[in-house]
Amino acid sequence: MGEPATYAEYLALEADSEVRLEFVDGSVYAMAGGTPEHARLAMAIGAELRVVLRAKGCAVYSSDLKLRIDATNRSTYADVAVVCGDERHADIDPNAVTNPTIIVEVLSPSTEAADRGEEWRHYQRLPSLREYVLISQDEPYVEVFRRDEWILRTSVAGGVLELPSHGVSIAVDAIYADPRAV
Repeated sequence: MGEPATYAEYLALEADSEVRLEFVDGSVYAMAGGTPEHARLAMAIGAELRVVLRAKGCAVYSSDLKLRIDATNRSTYADVAVVCGDERHADIDPNAVTNPTIIVEVLSPSTEAADRGEEWRHYQRLPSLREYVLISQDEPYVEVFRRDEWILRTSVAGGVLELPSHGVSIAVDAIYADPRAV
């Protein structure tokens, strides 16, 4: 078994890689690509968030934005991330943002356990994070964990996704409006 990678080694690997790489406390992992359904749902929630948050000084990013969680020595890519105000970049990695206020993950069979478990535990260590949103690919079903007690709220078809820390309400049906999504 080899030695853990340094962050500098990870950055060098990522610069030469054709796929995105995650860094988790010395280990480097290739990130799998998503399905068309996954991509449509990520784009749909991102577009809805952009419409309502743009006027509030927030930027909505696709899965190309690297997030850095210094507290747990992890760098990863969420499906959608929102940053309100100025971006703060990691000292160790100027391409990684450290202050997302909303993170969205579209659940898939290969990532759901991590999105609900290990990855979620890392995201909770981001002081800026206010809401963590999980989008089902199987049915119109959205879960939101809110900061402080991280209490779960769910929304279904005909319901509304509420993100109160940002003053946002989005119809669940709008996220799933594409006839090819779910």
